[in-house]
Amino acid sequence: MMSVALEAKSVYEFEVATDILFFKVGSHNLVSFHGRNYHIKKRMSAEQLQKLVAETGFVQVRSDCYVNVGKISSVEDDHLYFGQKNGDCKAIPVTRRKQQLIKDIMRS
Repeated sequence: MMSVALEAKSVYEFEVATDILFFKVGSHNLVSFHGRNYHIKKRMSAEQLQKLVAETGFVQVRSDCYVNVGKISSVEDDHLYFGQKNGDCKAIPVTRRKQQLIKDIMRS
């Protein structure tokens, strides 16, 4: 598994496959990692990003967004939900086509 260490005033460490719900790729390869109660930004090269996606099993749901399928709690109402839908959870809007892809991956 891939571990990412980030440096700011202090060092943040997280395990991408277990701690990250989804991440978004912005301009200049700035990657925003979203966990249950936080998000952390880090610059990554194209090679690092490709390796991250290949090794951790994230699935691309939009041109700039990758989700951790193992962390999805439900797929409904054109959204992917991470956590209890009626509680404090994060959600990402997705197309019906991507919803079906995610459902198929979750079944297998």
